Amino acid sequence: MNASAKDKLVIFDTTLRDGEQSPGASMTKEEKIRIAKMLEKMRVDVIEAGFAIASPGDFEAVKAVAEVVKDSTICSLARAVRPDIERAGEALKNANSGRIHTFIATSPIHMKYKLQMEPDQVLEQAVNAVKMARNFTDNVEFSLEDGSRTEPEFMYRIVEAVINAGAGTINIPDTVGYGTPEEYGQMFGNVITNVPNSDKAIFSTHCHNDLGLAVANSLSAVMNGVRQVECTINGLGERAGNASLEEVVMAVNTRKDFYPVTTGIDTSHIVPTSRLVASVTGFPVQPNKAIVGANAFAHESGIHQDGVLKHRETYEIMRAEDVGWNTNKLVLGKHSGRAAVKARFEELGITFESSEDFQTVFTNFKDLADKKHEIFDEDLQALVSDSRPQDVQETYQFDSMEVACKTGQKPKADLVLKVNGAEQRCSAEGSGPVDAAFKAIEQVAKSQAELILYSVNAITEGTEAQGDVTVRLERDGQLVNGVGADTDIVAASAKAYLHALNLLESGDKAHPQRDGV
Repeated sequence: MNASAKDKLVIFDTTLRDGEQSPGASMTKEEKIRIAKMLEKMRVDVIEAGFAIASPGDFEAVKAVAEVVKDSTICSLARAVRPDIERAGEALKNANSGRIHTFIATSPIHMKYKLQMEPDQVLEQAVNAVKMARNFTDNVEFSLEDGSRTEPEFMYRIVEAVINAGAGTINIPDTVGYGTPEEYGQMFGNVITNVPNSDKAIFSTHCHNDLGLAVANSLSAVMNGVRQVECTINGLGERAGNASLEEVVMAVNTRKDFYPVTTGIDTSHIVPTSRLVASVTGFPVQPNKAIVGANAFAHESGIHQDGVLKHRETYEIMRAEDVGWNTNKLVLGKHSGRAAVKARFEELGITFESSEDFQTVFTNFKDLADKKHEIFDEDLQALVSDSRPQDVQETYQFDSMEVACKTGQKPKADLVLKVNGAEQRCSAEGSGPVDAAFKAIEQVAKSQAELILYSVNAITEGTEAQGDVTVRLERDGQLVNGVGADTDIVAASAKAYLHALNLLESGDKAHPQRDGV
């Protein structure tokens, strides 16, 4: 592939597929659609919507995203076997632009111990898979799983073969996060040089962050001829995560003098999308996270503050508003009407399937406006997440709660729940008010689930801010995240716990560990 002065860098977002493989980060179909619409608004080139054969839920999510997103290419992952590829093709048949992303492991350790196949067998299966995928779409990507540990000569053979078979994108992932920038970048340089037909494909990088080098490795690959980067919002992903979309994009945008590529990303939607993903998955963004962390543009040092006041570029290499921080200002309050609220939701990429759905959220908005004077975009995101998606059955619903806490006495929680529509009361003591609330709920639910994680984060600043609570439960190998938001932390905690129980009951967010690049 011949590089021009400013080649287009394809941004391939896999938040909905690889990002979802973070334990407990599974998303419902409706949540995937919400995120996909924001990615489309951001002008992401390719959205990997899921692994169609992994479950009926994954298939339906890929199908739904493919039907509603028109401006981005929608991709489904598929192992290099017929059932996977056929299922992916079926899920993508209504896509305006669809891609099948098929893969097989190519490193000696994976071929010997996982696949139990000889290299020639792996090559044959890879070629057949690409040819099969071409029956469904001309846009086929092939990945060499554990590519960074694949022997060079075999890598050259298989890449040449799959390009001849019709693969237009070749991804060589650092599946286990073992690579370093110099060697990983050089690997691509060697492949492009040694594969005779390399000019007929776009090369792609997919890096995991086990050593904290995912973004560095991806950018090194770009400097060696790669023109697609696979990444996720907030660096979400299994284990230590993937290369962070916002970091890759802003590195390229900020250092235009250095990187010979440009992206088509509308960076003003980065922060809102980051907040949405954090809200949906229950994975909060650390304050010092680059680009999207709360402190990313904060200056406490007096010297830094003085310098920024005199000339921004003394200590800031980017403008906060360029990545969407300006969208976090106050726009609504208790006197705001339905039209203004609905319009702001639409600006955030949030739409409602029916007037009844919007009315539920609008009622909750009014209740929140009575509790706190300032309503921020983050509050609106939380309101939608707290209004249960329609594809999750609500076995348990929060009605009301009374908590008694007094120094020297055990806290007690009295709750009124609705279980399948019928009112039930429960009461329990605990080591704290949240513990008491959870124990009271379990008197009714008897879920036998184990609490894996309990996390509280303030959605906005100030003592009247909503608390965003994440509750992770595990039962029989199913791992789910429940989320709840309220200005009352105990109420938010109860809502999150009930949300998690509903997910366990419905199975919609049951999280199987999946094979992937």
